[in-house]
Amino acid sequence: MKVVGIIPAKYESSRLPGKPLKEILGHPMIWWVYKRVCTVEKLDEVYVATDDERIKRVCEENDIPVIMTANTHRTAANRLQEMSETIKADFYVQLNGDEPLINTEAVAAAIPENVPQDIEFGTNIITEMTDPAQVMDPSNIKMVFDDNMNALYMSRTPIPYPFKSIDFRYYKHVGIIGYNKKMLDFYKNSKPKRLELIEGIDTLRFLDYGKQLKLCLVPECHSLSVDTEKDLEMVIKMMKGGNH
Repeated sequence: MKVVGIIPAKYESSRLPGKPLKEILGHPMIWWVYKRVCTVEKLDEVYVATDDERIKRVCEENDIPVIMTANTHRTAANRLQEMSETIKADFYVQLNGDEPLINTEAVAAAIPENVPQDIEFGTNIITEMTDPAQVMDPSNIKMVFDDNMNALYMSRTPIPYPFKSIDFRYYKHVGIIGYNKKMLDFYKNSKPKRLELIEGIDTLRFLDYGKQLKLCLVPECHSLSVDTEKDLEMVIKMMKGGNH
């Protein structure tokens, strides 16, 4: 089974323009992400997917495989689908280009031993939330699943609601998602439906249409995305402390 990791990288950012190229200890951020995910043995190949010549040039200068994609993609899944037309694989893993400290155990966990090819299939990493502030934060997508770890629903609202019991745990979506080719093609050829439009969650598309999204629980998998200069300073501080 061939598994490919893809790092979507955009230059434009409302809060931190050019963030994939921000310098961290002498290297651009995208270099740190690439080098880190390349340690995941389950990944056969890793590519950067971008629509920006500046990012492409830096990748080439740093010997990072890079492919240019259209600048019309609204989501990372659309960018991965275009990549899947060129790079053939059994499974594609979406890796965030703004996480230089990305959890490699979570990346590996998103890759199942066997990937069905006859149906649309995907995986999504989740982790438990223990801080009430995290549970209430609408930017944390809460996940509900069945006994077989198939996603039932996801919401910005804390779910399930503790009406008859408080003996349960809350879990959140972590932005490491895997897809087979059929799932990516489905995403490209489908339109947002009611629940995706209400919640504003792209991944809800799969549940809206009844596709299989298998959830993978990784303990204490709290991602640190670099969205602001303050985030960047924090990451640099952590890396200077040896956390890389």
